Amino acid sequence: MKNRLILAATLTLALALALSAWVVEGALTVGAGSSPALIKQDFLEALNVVRTHYADVVDPARVTTSAIRGMLAALDPHSTYLTPKEYNDFRQEQESEFYGIGVTINQRNGRVYILSVVPGTPAAQAGLRYGDAILAVDGESALEWTTQEVARHVRGEKGRPVELTIERVGEPAPLVVRLTRGLVPLPSIRTAFMIRPEVGYIGLTGGFQSTTADELDDHLQRLKAQGMKSLILDLRNNPGGFLDQAVAVASRFLKPGEAIVSIRGRTRERTFRAEADRTEDMPLVVLINRNSASASEIVAGALQDHDRALIVGETSFGKGLVQTVLPILRGSGGAVTLSTARYYTPSGRLIQRDYRTVSAYEYYTGRGNGKHGPAAKTDGGRRVYGGGGIDPDIVVPSPNDPLRSQLFGAVFEFTRHLMAGRIAGFENYRVERATPLAREEDLLIPISDNLLQAFIDFVTARPDFGLAEKTIRAHLDYVRDKLQEEIATARYGIDTSTRLTLLHDEQTTRAIQALPQAKQLVETMRHGKRVRS
Repeated sequence: MKNRLILAATLTLALALALSAWVVEGALTVGAGSSPALIKQDFLEALNVVRTHYADVVDPARVTTSAIRGMLAALDPHSTYLTPKEYNDFRQEQESEFYGIGVTINQRNGRVYILSVVPGTPAAQAGLRYGDAILAVDGESALEWTTQEVARHVRGEKGRPVELTIERVGEPAPLVVRLTRGLVPLPSIRTAFMIRPEVGYIGLTGGFQSTTADELDDHLQRLKAQGMKSLILDLRNNPGGFLDQAVAVASRFLKPGEAIVSIRGRTRERTFRAEADRTEDMPLVVLINRNSASASEIVAGALQDHDRALIVGETSFGKGLVQTVLPILRGSGGAVTLSTARYYTPSGRLIQRDYRTVSAYEYYTGRGNGKHGPAAKTDGGRRVYGGGGIDPDIVVPSPNDPLRSQLFGAVFEFTRHLMAGRIAGFENYRVERATPLAREEDLLIPISDNLLQAFIDFVTARPDFGLAEKTIRAHLDYVRDKLQEEIATARYGIDTSTRLTLLHDEQTTRAIQALPQAKQLVETMRHGKRVRS
């Protein structure tokens, strides 16, 4: 009875919040044939049916969360409710750290695997390694979980224990590893190095967090000391974050006073401008893709509008809604992220793409995006469009080849066995744990013909891969590259092996080739007059 009363009270609260939102938006009109009282009556009747006939015991907390999320989902795709744990994780990530065990994980071949271990963390101390498959967390099966679900269960409070059940190649039975959660660093910039003589690369792929601008300054200073004269700034897969950090990053490359972004809501309008004490005037190319969103689109849009950088890659996601985080239900620790305004680039382009005429599936997969909004012009007169993310100046699509994905799955499984010393004739490849890279040339691991043949033998003996020898031999260059990258990941960690991945990446290669154009753009704008401020 107590649970039923709690359920009724909490859902009625959610309904009241929804009704107030709908009334404010003007959705409840006389012509709609409904009223707050009638909707509340329908809701309570539906609730009574659930309480009377539902087969299982109802979890009030879960139902309340679903009710609030359902209400917010009716507004837009990005307004949502964060449970107390999700809100805590959110705040920790914004501080560039969280409490967990210190692993990089990803889903491959239908399961979630450990790809890399952060030195000095609980995972490193426990001896977790590349290729360990996570079977369970605290005794609960993880076989059907996504990468995000595994991460959510592994993270937790500082000092609290967590138990992983893992499958390791060469071990006859699953291993149970008990760890104590500790502080794990979460920098915005995971990789920064000289990718070519005089060409620096900075991978700002970890979101815009409280330390992002400071991290950028540190890496710029270090790379300039190594002779950097032009830069590739990688914003691919960057989901966004703090607005002030996006403004600070863009400010590093724009003249003081130049507009970066405007926010426009029902009750406010404000333009943010560059305020940097110093301006980097080196040629600049920015990489974006379909997963570059929000703050990363602010940076890319501002640099494009002012003709300060060439944009290479794919059209960005198109997330231009300003999210305000509002703690709710005093004492619960949860929060609502509510869309309160929209982002516009300096040329007046709306970043947000349409979500009202497409399904949630179409929105999140980028299908049915439709045409962009009205055209605008950059400072130099180039035509650009709004209402659909940021279009690159040079389009380089991400590879989308199912066969390559199939081959990569086989490469990963082979490398798991190779790193465990289980491939005959290559036992010396065994790696217990990743070590720092001693020399840059060690990253270019030679892949011999004998190793390629061992891979072919391994894969063709496994019908589950569905790959014939003829197919593999037709794609040996791709297999060689991926073997090199995966071995480097196991030996030196994923942040280091990313350097090698970038050397094989078509978008990065095209960005390097575009640097002369970026230099010309800088020279033109340096001697010309910028018209938008």
